[in-house]
Amino acid sequence: MSPGLDLRLAPAAAAVWAVTLVGLLVGWTAAAALAALALLVVPLVVPAARHRAWARGALVVLLLAGVTAAGMAVRAHRAEHHPVRQAAHHGERLTARVTLTSAPVPLHGPSFGARRAQDRALVRAELETAEVRGRHVRAGGPVVLLVPTAQWRELIAGQRVTVHGKAAPPRPGELTIAAVQVFDAPAEVAPAPGWQRAAADLREGLRSTAAAELGPAAAGLLPGLVIGDTSGLPPEVAQDFDAAGLTHLMAVSGANLAIVCGAVLLLLHLVGAGPVLSVLGAGAALVGFVVLAGPEPSVLRAAAMGAISLLALALGRRRSALPVLSASVIGLLLLLPELATSPGFALSVAATAGLVLLAPAWAAGLRDRGVPIGAAEAVAVPLAAHVVTAPLVAALSGTVSLVAVPANLLAGPVVAPATVFGVLATVVAPLSAWLAGTFTWLAAPELEWLVLVADRAAAVPGGAVDWLPGTAGGLLLAGLLLVVLIALRGKRIRVLVSVALLLVVLVLVPVRNAVSGWPVPGWSMVACDVGQGDGLVLATGRPEEAVVVDTGPDVERATACLQRLGVRRVPLAVLTHLHADHIGGLAGLLGEFAVGAVAVGPLREPAWAMREVVRNARAHRVPVVPMQSGQRASWPGLVLDVLAPDPALARTQTAEDANDASIVLLATTPAGRLLLTGDVELPAQGRLLSSGVDLRADVLKVPHHGSRYTTPRFLSAVRPRTAVISVGDGNSYGHPSPFVVDTLARAGTAVLRTDHEGDIAILPGPHGPRHVSRGDPLRAVDR
Repeated sequence: MSPGLDLRLAPAAAAVWAVTLVGLLVGWTAAAALAALALLVVPLVVPAARHRAWARGALVVLLLAGVTAAGMAVRAHRAEHHPVRQAAHHGERLTARVTLTSAPVPLHGPSFGARRAQDRALVRAELETAEVRGRHVRAGGPVVLLVPTAQWRELIAGQRVTVHGKAAPPRPGELTIAAVQVFDAPAEVAPAPGWQRAAADLREGLRSTAAAELGPAAAGLLPGLVIGDTSGLPPEVAQDFDAAGLTHLMAVSGANLAIVCGAVLLLLHLVGAGPVLSVLGAGAALVGFVVLAGPEPSVLRAAAMGAISLLALALGRRRSALPVLSASVIGLLLLLPELATSPGFALSVAATAGLVLLAPAWAAGLRDRGVPIGAAEAVAVPLAAHVVTAPLVAALSGTVSLVAVPANLLAGPVVAPATVFGVLATVVAPLSAWLAGTFTWLAAPELEWLVLVADRAAAVPGGAVDWLPGTAGGLLLAGLLLVVLIALRGKRIRVLVSVALLLVVLVLVPVRNAVSGWPVPGWSMVACDVGQGDGLVLATGRPEEAVVVDTGPDVERATACLQRLGVRRVPLAVLTHLHADHIGGLAGLLGEFAVGAVAVGPLREPAWAMREVVRNARAHRVPVVPMQSGQRASWPGLVLDVLAPDPALARTQTAEDANDASIVLLATTPAGRLLLTGDVELPAQGRLLSSGVDLRADVLKVPHHGSRYTTPRFLSAVRPRTAVISVGDGNSYGHPSPFVVDTLARAGTAVLRTDHEGDIAILPGPHGPRHVSRGDPLRAVDR
């Protein structure tokens, strides 16, 4: 053991974490067995503990593991046998009185069909009483509510409400009693405690001040930096921060609290306050920040990690900080066991460990080589955090960022002042709008710099490389990094590694796309792998220009596909219909590319979707134009003929007819005729067949992700050589239908699926269109 490290509590922290995972993932019986085993082994270790240090350490591990296992067994048994959990297994309805422990958080995952994810919000609550099958239940416990956003958005933590809903089992690995689907407004709403109401008013004051004083991107970013509220951040900006490895700046983390408490310490030091007063002041600031952000598990976790960061900075010694980190992990897991399965908790622990273990040594090494103190720490801190968290990020996302470290180096110097000015604006907003505006104005340059850094870093070609996802990928990267860190202790190897990194950054990354075979030259259409949705790209024959037909369910995947293709201009974006899995990526498209116009059909339903399309288009000064049967648009290498819908039908259709109101396009390209059908089902297919229009096409974009609602007569009329099905891997809709796939295959049609192939390019061939899947140019097949 290195004399500079105190690892005595680290095994205990690892044991507590492991035992907690067993209780969460395996169940109460396994936790009880571990508790009994620890109880049996402790007497065997006690005699040796009187004389040997290793035995004393083992005794501590056994005692803490046993206490943890016993507590998990009790908690898991209580959750598993809770009357509401039993009702949840049968999907029964209930009426419950609960106390909210969090404010409603709109869901931002992929949306499908007519309902957008943001229409639903997640609320955590503590159950007080419930009525199940006419039986009154008084047993409490944590529950998760899935509620309508519009009717719940004004509620805050601490309020007591009555809900009526349908119970469902919670996700595995949780001590939550049940998840409750609620479709009505809350009843019997009680006021929140005064301190919760005051904190909510402060948060609203920050959002209002930022919206009044800053541009859209900066106004959405400031609440994210201060309290982790990203609800107002434009989707394209959020995407840039994610690609640049800067998302952690917009989550309430230990860094936020370290900045705020560090500023308080600095101020108290400048006025000559003593150590006791300084500690009390910093502690008050920490508590106040927790109240402001909300005492939720993620914030409490951040408070503990922020306190450790402050301790490390104050003491300047790794030996003192590491035991505190281990003790904090133990305490947090005993208090909030569900943190054991939280990626955020794991990332926080890893980043804090990197801060207290690696960063001081690396900063000292840089200072010894003549690097100024401030610059040495500015390089060492983000580099250490990135190295220790990279395996976890790779395991979770399947990617390794090559731009995260330089992006964080550029962003780091302005994060602290922007956060401090944001906190000051929040605190003074109730007292003086002018003063709050002044602090917000002072934060503006830093916020704009962060937006610029994220934008430029996200635009770097090859800035993120694909990696093996899951535990295996994380362990592989961790092993490689460990080998590199050990090897770097030799001077010659450091030089070789430095040269290798320069070659990777300067040579391999820029040419990676060029030699990968993607994008394949001469493509006419690309069906982007956007998950469970549609996202098609049509080349116009002009360099770096393409028409887009639908944008998928989220802001990231369609935009990334266009960037891989080298598209810069989109003269026309066609939204075949207004379901979320076809329009979800529009905001990202408008934010990243020069878009000429957005085309929509005559049916403007669902109404919420049309409002969202208009709002996003107006924000980027892009016109929304109508598209209907009989229209034609042409470019040098592309002609679009609109075959449907008939505008006369829109007067009799409703939101339920949105699929059959899809825009149907016949694209004439160098690769042949391409029929793009949106989500048309049996009625619309019948109208196309009876219209007498020539439906023959070389390539068919199969309607509605290959659903069963496609008639063989329609497929026979099209007679495609190639059929493309845009569908999400493992979707819950059963798409594509085996019947449709078999019908196409029996007709000799090559059936391609984005869930199997990834991005699919259609291009001219000597005997008709051929296709190439992204990342495998040898799969080009002539048809």
